[in-house]
Amino acid sequence: MEPLASKIRPKNLDEFVGQKHLVDVNKPLRIAIEKKQLFSFILWGPPGVGKTTLARIYSKAVDAEYHELSAVSAGKDDIRKLIEKTIPFEVAPKSKILFLDEIHRFNKAQQDFLLPYVESGQLILIGATTENPSFEVIPALLSRCQVFVLKELAETEMSEIIDRNDIKIDDESKGWLIRMANGDARQALSLLEKTIKLYETITLENLQNTLQSAYLRYDKKAEEHYNTISAFIKSMRASNADAALYYLCRMIEVGEDPKFIARRMVIFASEDIGLASSNALTVANNVFRAVEIIGYPECAINLAHGVCYLALAPKSRESYYGYLAATEDVKKTGNLPIPMNIRNAPTKLMKDLGYGKGYEKYTQEDLLPDKLKGKKYLKNRES
Repeated sequence: MEPLASKIRPKNLDEFVGQKHLVDVNKPLRIAIEKKQLFSFILWGPPGVGKTTLARIYSKAVDAEYHELSAVSAGKDDIRKLIEKTIPFEVAPKSKILFLDEIHRFNKAQQDFLLPYVESGQLILIGATTENPSFEVIPALLSRCQVFVLKELAETEMSEIIDRNDIKIDDESKGWLIRMANGDARQALSLLEKTIKLYETITLENLQNTLQSAYLRYDKKAEEHYNTISAFIKSMRASNADAALYYLCRMIEVGEDPKFIARRMVIFASEDIGLASSNALTVANNVFRAVEIIGYPECAINLAHGVCYLALAPKSRESYYGYLAATEDVKKTGNLPIPMNIRNAPTKLMKDLGYGKGYEKYTQEDLLPDKLKGKKYLKNRES
């Protein structure tokens, strides 16, 4: 039987819910679809927000030959077969679109293999990922793809999607279902469908009982995944090494991607420890490298080592807050003129115009643009 999420999947943009920054009038994906523009792109966002649906709508609109693969199970041979697949002589050839779900699961060698086909136009690639493509997609492939960032669905959008099926649900149960799904429409619809199969009616109690199944308790794309990583980070932030180790082990035992854990540790080292112990970033990066080289089960020891170090390290968010404050000024003020004495002066003309004039290596002078003179982004710095 066709799953509920598939049964009510939108067929066009008029039926699509969410991602208005991409599909509303005059927004990039809608323009591309309406103008039938062919190009490779990556859809980056949380699970259950419409990545597969958008790929199918786009492919249908541009009248392309559409193929779906999952990077979890596909490999080079699957790509090769797709490229070599021929169509009858009398049929006009169509562009081939490959929708590669979870593209972050393709290793470097597999992505390298894919690159020339994308570069030559033999394949139009649509990648879908829940992970930052800057970390998970090789630069050469990433440079040939537009990246569209998708957002988790708002509660009103989730409500609209749930209302599209014929299953009766009261407001209290629907409200709980929306909060539980945390912006993931597929998760909400899946739980709704499982509950109706088990109990035949939807009530709050029936939904909660269905959620207790072992299958749903730690789905890597569901709420518990995000709850656990949140608890893990907050335990390290509180310098509670015992709690941090516990949540680390919960993730390891269910087979969480070790690179996902290690990547959060690298971010944490700069965001929460920062200048209080700059060596934390070195430790976190070394843990990430060990995870890449060793893998499970042994890399769990490296993760535990790093977690204990980060949890017990002194904490400072000074550089992180300084970065946020500087970013706010950049957005407010735009490209302010850079002081002449610290401009680059590679030519005689530029030197004659005053570029670099008066530059001193160890000056105490304020080097910010004139409109920002006196601003201090590192608030706790000694003057």
